[in-house]
Amino acid sequence: MSETESTKIAGGSEKFSPLNLSCAEIIEYTPEWDGDRFPDGRPRVPDAVLERMRQVTITQAWGVLRSKGYNWQYEGDWMNTHPGKVLVGRALTAMYMPRRPVMRKIMEAKGEKAGCIGDQISWPIDMLVQGDVYVADVFGKIDQGPIMGDNLAAAIFANSGNGVVHDAAVRDIDGIVEIEGFASFFRGVHPTYASPTIMLAGVNCPVRIGAATVMPGDVVLGRDDGVIFIPPHLAEQVVKTSELVRLRDQFGKQRLTEGKYTPGQIDTQWIDVIEADFSRWLEDHMDELPVPREAIQELLKERTW
Repeated sequence: MSETESTKIAGGSEKFSPLNLSCAEIIEYTPEWDGDRFPDGRPRVPDAVLERMRQVTITQAWGVLRSKGYNWQYEGDWMNTHPGKVLVGRALTAMYMPRRPVMRKIMEAKGEKAGCIGDQISWPIDMLVQGDVYVADVFGKIDQGPIMGDNLAAAIFANSGNGVVHDAAVRDIDGIVEIEGFASFFRGVHPTYASPTIMLAGVNCPVRIGAATVMPGDVVLGRDDGVIFIPPHLAEQVVKTSELVRLRDQFGKQRLTEGKYTPGQIDTQWIDVIEADFSRWLEDHMDELPVPREAIQELLKERTW
């Protein structure tokens, strides 16, 4: 990879702020991922996995990540623009810091040279592609913290088809909630404007969202009980684990209703006879279950009962 290629980011712009990771650096810091990537180096978890992720609960995802040693991927205490709606997508990260006049001036000059248009808060938005989730570290800023109102929200949704995770306040909330499908997580609401007080220190770099560390390309799962950031190489395992839990729950409740097994038999580690019954049940009801047929077939191949 040439030096020019390694300094490119999404949209073809050259690096314009100190902490942007190059394509090569993103690949270096996400070595567990061996699938497709975007031109900027971000892991590209398949759309089919993202769609199945919409049925995963925060608790199910958290359990898988904790078992793999990822202890700091969850953050709670959010407001949701669309309560009850789920946010899923691939993270495009941005880090903001309190403004230092000279540093911001230099970055503005670099941005102009790289072809960036408008204020710094617009630059990451121009980089979004469909399926992205804009994850912005604005250090929880409320007063003079909003980097998004209804106009920028509309632009974000047009580019990504998704909502955002903004560790800050937002403004123009009445207009934002009118954007159907724009489920977004934020810290509060304030009528002020952030741009005069902050600067964009990095895009597609590691960011801290509360207690969580987020990398470019992480799968974002946001529900009413919080937001979890799933390393790409664990996304499919999270989905499969969730699907297995849901199928086992459905099977267990059905067999309890039928009186075939006792609560003590179901609410513990299943014996081989029940496991074999579960496998037959999966085969017999494959087209009726709330999990894709292909996923059930793959699950059956992995089972030994």
